[in-house]
Amino acid sequence: MIEVLVVDDDPRVAKVNAAYVDKVPGFHVAGQAQSAAEALHRLETLPRLDLVLMDHYLPDRTGLEVVQEMRRRGLQADVIMVTAARDVSTVQAAMRQGALQYLVKPFAFAGLRAKLEAYAELRRTLDGGGEAEQAEVDRIFGALSASGEPDLPKGHSATTTELVRRALMSADGPLSAQEIAEQTGLSRQTAQRYLKLLERTGRATLTLKYGDAGRPEHRYVWATRA
Repeated sequence: MIEVLVVDDDPRVAKVNAAYVDKVPGFHVAGQAQSAAEALHRLETLPRLDLVLMDHYLPDRTGLEVVQEMRRRGLQADVIMVTAARDVSTVQAAMRQGALQYLVKPFAFAGLRAKLEAYAELRRTLDGGGEAEQAEVDRIFGALSASGEPDLPKGHSATTTELVRRALMSADGPLSAQEIAEQTGLSRQTAQRYLKLLERTGRATLTLKYGDAGRPEHRYVWATRA
């Protein structure tokens, strides 16, 4: 069983999320916490914890500060942020702190279940040990982020979609297809194709940059910036 700590400042929400977790085969709620101090206490004292569903808005510290303190103390439980915080700076910080996924409230049971099932698959892959070829590495890195996404059109890769998504989410502003290509190692044509896909599915927003002459440059920003 994967042992989970549910952290949320609202005890009613924590109870609902815990019930969701317990409905997913292979997962068990080991504890709940409504504050940063309580979360850290449970992380230190519970016999085993594999995963933390971490709210960001806690009464004493932020969820990201709890993650920082976890790592400082050598607590290695994985983290999925489950929060109403939608600002890009918080999303970026969560990625940089090592959160495996970011689930925005409100969400349905199916959304959380998809993240948990992908996490379980990731655990099975990693527990196998040994060495990984590039294809396996790509699958490991794409496992969580690709979960819950709509089916991709024929000819599109979940791994490449994730590369473009990460580039957009970590950017300080809109990016062109050429800039995405330079950051990811993709060709400009491939970057443009995936940017258009993200725009069509509502996950990226197209902006136009007008120069002195010629057609405007197409630039894209992750939709949460809009």
